[in-house]
Amino acid sequence: MSYAIDFGTSNTVVARWNPVTQQAETLSLPGVSLRMGQNPDLIPSLLYVEEAQKVQVLVGQQVRDRGLDIQSDPRFFRGFKRGIGTSVQGFLPELDGQQVRFEDAGCWFLTSLVNQLKTSYPDAGDALVLTVPVDSFEPYRQWLGQICQTLQVQQVRMLDEPTAAALGYGKSEADVILVMDFGGGTLDLSLVQLDRGRAAQAKPMGFILKWGEKNMAEATTQRPKMARVLAKAGQNLGGTDLDHWLVDYFSKTQALPVTPLTLRLAERLKIQLSLQSKSSEVYFNEETFDSYELALERFEFEKILKDHQFFERLDNSMTQVLQQARRQGITVENIDAVLLVGGTSLIPCVQNWVQQYFDPSKISSSRPFEAIAQGALQILQGVEVKDFLYHSYGIRYWDRRANAHNWHTLIQTGQPYPMTDPVELVLGASNEGQPSIELIVGELGQEQAGLKFTLTEIA
Repeated sequence: MSYAIDFGTSNTVVARWNPVTQQAETLSLPGVSLRMGQNPDLIPSLLYVEEAQKVQVLVGQQVRDRGLDIQSDPRFFRGFKRGIGTSVQGFLPELDGQQVRFEDAGCWFLTSLVNQLKTSYPDAGDALVLTVPVDSFEPYRQWLGQICQTLQVQQVRMLDEPTAAALGYGKSEADVILVMDFGGGTLDLSLVQLDRGRAAQAKPMGFILKWGEKNMAEATTQRPKMARVLAKAGQNLGGTDLDHWLVDYFSKTQALPVTPLTLRLAERLKIQLSLQSKSSEVYFNEETFDSYELALERFEFEKILKDHQFFERLDNSMTQVLQQARRQGITVENIDAVLLVGGTSLIPCVQNWVQQYFDPSKISSSRPFEAIAQGALQILQGVEVKDFLYHSYGIRYWDRRANAHNWHTLIQTGQPYPMTDPVELVLGASNEGQPSIELIVGELGQEQAGLKFTLTEIA
């Protein structure tokens, strides 16, 4: 039996492949999952640390049921996915004599989730697929790989979230698909070409993080289908940013304090405005007698987004993807379907923005929450993914003219992955008798403000 986890900034989804129905299905974990109206069972990506040294934590709906998500408590964590792998993490609380990093919070959340999954479904230890944002850097993937080595699971794979969404929507009639994954923490755009034919000589696909011996026989007999990534772009922009913008707005207009409670009220307002033109939230604390009454109309919300250059940022990501597509001879007219994924994609003005680029008949938004987790299961059912490197990799050198360190690119962005040809590098000493050479390789990424990179020191 195979399972998949879509670990999101705001919500997490768990799915499994049902061998009887031959379909993917979203799971509900008792006490952890929450059903909201017509939406599938979602697990709030929340963590409360009861005891850090012994790793006693509450996750998901457990945190909300006890009202621990509306208190200004350093033991409460939300949105921690965005901080994993970042070099600057800001204030980190010290709990029970231990400083807790975002990596710790994410590890405890996922480990607790997998343990509860195995309690409800004992066969969950066979195969697991984890999804990652398209713009994730090496530290995030390394962190995920380290967690997988501690999980009591035979086989663990990793797949880009947008690619998984393309598979999850099941657009069998489509050839070229654009996936817009807009969740709580990231905006990911991915142009994917689906090939439903069988490959004559194919290998198991997906990035393998952990491979148990009992799965080796499956690897030699699998004959996968193919999903090829043609273009992709991503940025750290999501529903969490919108929540903070709303709280900032009310802070200026009503002197509203910025607390976990007011952030949750802002999130509720945002969700309501996806369904109606005006929303309001009222809260009264019987112990402290604090009360909040917030109201907002949709046109006011859209103005707040414009004031934060929200749509300009969306345009930048869309332009990147379409430019990459044009270099391969693909135009907007060649894109057969546009799939919207993630809660932020449900905002009406976001859907209107997408319609500025594509015909409404091509746009689908019926499975915004479960498409990624359910689509990730497809790679264990015989779908091969051919991807490319989203970031360049380079070596650091001393630039004598600039009198500063600089970077020489070794592997260009867009290189097919996994790579088949080796990269040759010839090094020479600067001084006679030099006993060692410092070799630093960096993963290079482009941001609006300039060059962003993370370093992996090899020797």
